Amino acid sequence: MAACAAGLQADSAVVVVGSCMTDLVSLTSRLPKIGETIHGHKFFIGFGGKGANQCVQAARLGAKTSMVCKVGKDSFGSDYIENLKQNAISTEFMYQTKDASTGAASIIVNNEGQNIIVIVAGANLLLNSDDLRKAADIISRARVIICQLEISPATSLEALTMARKSGVKTLFNPAPATADLDAQFYTVSDIFCCNETEAEILTELTISNPAAAGKAGSMLIERGCKIVIITLGAEGCVFVSAEEPGPKHIPTQKVLKPVDTTILYISIGPQQPG
Repeated sequence: MAACAAGLQADSAVVVVGSCMTDLVSLTSRLPKIGETIHGHKFFIGFGGKGANQCVQAARLGAKTSMVCKVGKDSFGSDYIENLKQNAISTEFMYQTKDASTGAASIIVNNEGQNIIVIVAGANLLLNSDDLRKAADIISRARVIICQLEISPATSLEALTMARKSGVKTLFNPAPATADLDAQFYTVSDIFCCNETEAEILTELTISNPAAAGKAGSMLIERGCKIVIITLGAEGCVFVSAEEPGPKHIPTQKVLKPVDTTILYISIGPQQPG
């Protein structure tokens, strides 16, 4: 395995340690039933994965970014490296391996924007401590590091811990959520950002409104986070801070007709969040 140099400066304001997924997307009038084969009306291949999506969006907002990740030594992996370079992201610590395929997501989306998704993490789960050690300098010099759970949880926790020891601000997105999340994630997360479903899994509370989200956020703050943000879809989000008691509900403008709740390909072009 070898890192692929992007020819950009080493230091980045934002370093994302996380996943890259190739999205195989089929658009259909409705979702198929079990065992049913139906016709779709459009197919495309996009670049997704929670980690890479966050990295691309940070870059498009003007931040200098680097991606620490692992893809397969296959056409999907090579295409992904090129895609991130085109988005002005440093791929110096983007590793390719022959031991697994590039992560992939099979996605079916109906006319109402509803979807079903199957993901195969592949090479994402092979990102390890040795890879982080090679990227230690860029992690320690970042202003913020972002991690998720589409790579090995142990690797995400190690990356956040490395950053915290260097005084780097940490942002953790516990997705996909797991009920048995290691308690250390809370104490190494300056900002803990999840959606209402993930918050329910983590707290065992039912979140049906902003007030309930505030209670969940306060519970997560008690576990060691400095700031908790719980996103609520059309209801905006709830912000809770350890320094300012009292949840704050931040509403958002509602979308009258969602195109797709997962893939924002219409508005952001080649990089398609999964």
